[in-house]
Amino acid sequence: MVGARSWIVGIFSRSGNKHSGSGKITDLPLTSLQKERLQRLQERLQVPFDETRLDHQEALRVLWHSAFPDVALDGLISEQWKDMGWQGPNPSTDFRGCGFISLENLLFHARTYPASFHRLLFKQGGKRATWEYPFAVAGINVSFMLIQMLDLHSEKPKCLPGINFVRLLGEDEEAFDVLYCIAYELMDAQWLAMSASYMEFNEVLQVTRTQLERELSLEDVRQIRGLPAYNLMYH
Repeated sequence: MVGARSWIVGIFSRSGNKHSGSGKITDLPLTSLQKERLQRLQERLQVPFDETRLDHQEALRVLWHSAFPDVALDGLISEQWKDMGWQGPNPSTDFRGCGFISLENLLFHARTYPASFHRLLFKQGGKRATWEYPFAVAGINVSFMLIQMLDLHSEKPKCLPGINFVRLLGEDEEAFDVLYCIAYELMDAQWLAMSASYMEFNEVLQVTRTQLERELSLEDVRQIRGLPAYNLMYH
């Protein structure tokens, strides 16, 4: 797509911490299990995508096969990658803003909710814009947005959505990956509701973030799959 490279850079630089959720609240103690799982998640955030690592190369190949099981991949550098919504023939250049966890999120989505994954990849729902958002790059942006929203680069979150998320993480170690899938579905639903197109993606992402902050601030949510937006996974 024309202008795609500047598009992703623009989203990363503007998404920032524009929304503070429910603001800073009183520091609350974490259980040992919550601390352990939060630390493991934060360790995942520190892993950059490394195109020289065999396991990272294999993860990309698995992602391709999950998306296009009947299409042979020419190589890890191929024009084919654009069919999945990467900006160019080498997907590794798109991970600079978020790292390996964003590829893990895409893989988790493909393995755990394959119907949702393919519906979003192939833009199968609703009336679509002439210029659609590129699937893979949008996924990286969703991962990046969640990391900021949940304040995961801090020692521990101090905003209400972030604190409540850590509680949910204590109940389910896959909470971040599941939340990514929910967020992607919610983003696409907002995209359709707003009749958005290519250059409005950042606005759609901010609206998605606001809705997720609201849902993560609800007192009666006891598990990540209890978020209201989780129902979108099966619409």
